[in-house]
Amino acid sequence: MTIYIDVVLIENLIMNYIILYSTGIILKLKISHIRITIASLLGAIYSIIAYIESLKIYSNIILKIILSVLIVYISFNPQNVKKMWKEIIIFYLTSFVFGGVAFALIYVVKPQNILMRNGLFLGTYPLKTVLLGAIVAFIIIMIAFKIIKTKISKKDMFCNIEIKINNKVIKTVAMVDTGNCLKEPITNTPVVVIEHTILYECIPKQILNNLEKIIGGDFTGVDEEIKNEYISKLKFIPYSSLGKQNGILLGLKPQYFRVITEEEEKNKNVVIGIYNKSLTKKGEYRALIGIEIV
Repeated sequence: MTIYIDVVLIENLIMNYIILYSTGIILKLKISHIRITIASLLGAIYSIIAYIESLKIYSNIILKIILSVLIVYISFNPQNVKKMWKEIIIFYLTSFVFGGVAFALIYVVKPQNILMRNGLFLGTYPLKTVLLGAIVAFIIIMIAFKIIKTKISKKDMFCNIEIKINNKVIKTVAMVDTGNCLKEPITNTPVVVIEHTILYECIPKQILNNLEKIIGGDFTGVDEEIKNEYISKLKFIPYSSLGKQNGILLGLKPQYFRVITEEEEKNKNVVIGIYNKSLTKKGEYRALIGIEIV
């Protein structure tokens, strides 16, 4: 059987690209097509070398893991080890789905002259079979993650939280918001958004009732003593939402923050973002908490 290296390169390049692109979509990462193309090309070149060379080193599992780490790093440039391993896990899961779909299509299409060598699957099937497999796998992955996301019950969408500020403890109900990915820009600490009225017991009203003016640097209406006490504590948190692309929340660091569940109390490192309006009309919850915190 004749194997054309350029065809193998193109097939692997396409598959690697779509797998990496799918990984980026699932994790909502900033996608650079140039970086993904370079990483995909690296994986495709490795596949060709693994096929041509008879050395066992090319099928070594440690080498494959190192290659996976390198491919993910080139594609998404993760900022820390935790993010990198998360991206690697999703990359592998996506690859497994693509591999399963590819085998299923091969079973249906039944191409002739199938060959497997050093983990590389080759045959005389046309390039459109590869593209069809990639498209089907991408659709399956997107549908699966949407189903998983919608399976979160209403009960799981709410949790009880406890906050301590200025030695005063506040308890309220928070909604778990999958879209809340707010981080305090300097420390990269997750942000919990809380209605300002619920904080009246622990933060002076002069601060809470003048949030917009303070964000603009105007402390009119705030006593000098309170201003001096809080000016070093306040944090400015940029955010984007529907209808407001460049918003700013005023925030501060609580003494502690807890998510209270039936099993345990989870202490979390967060920053409180103070929202100067009501989150709901009926008051079902008074705070928004990111799923990462829960």
